Amino acid sequence: MSTTYQQAAVAIQDPATFRSVSEAIATAFSQARAADFLKSLQRASLRVRDFEGVVEQGLLGSSTAAGYKGLMPGDQGQIRELYLASLEQIPTELRDRYFKLYAYY
Repeated sequence: MSTTYQQAAVAIQDPATFRSVSEAIATAFSQARAADFLKSLQRASLRVRDFEGVVEQGLLGSSTAAGYKGLMPGDQGQIRELYLASLEQIPTELRDRYFKLYAYY
């Protein structure tokens, strides 16, 4: 018997703020802005998976940082999952160019 992982459906507590933060993430990882976003991470000496550092540095926008901090912990967790899923969607060419941002060491 084989089962597959399914993410649990958790209700969003603050839909408006959640939407604005998730839109900022989508914009940062859009095809038009992904290279610029990765370059800003490189300049800030941050790893791509360091979401808290990215938010604290304001690399997703100052209003995004404030919105994220105002979310309930469950909503914050879903935002972190969205961010981590988005960074894995970056095209291979960009991931290779910014290898050190993605590397574990």
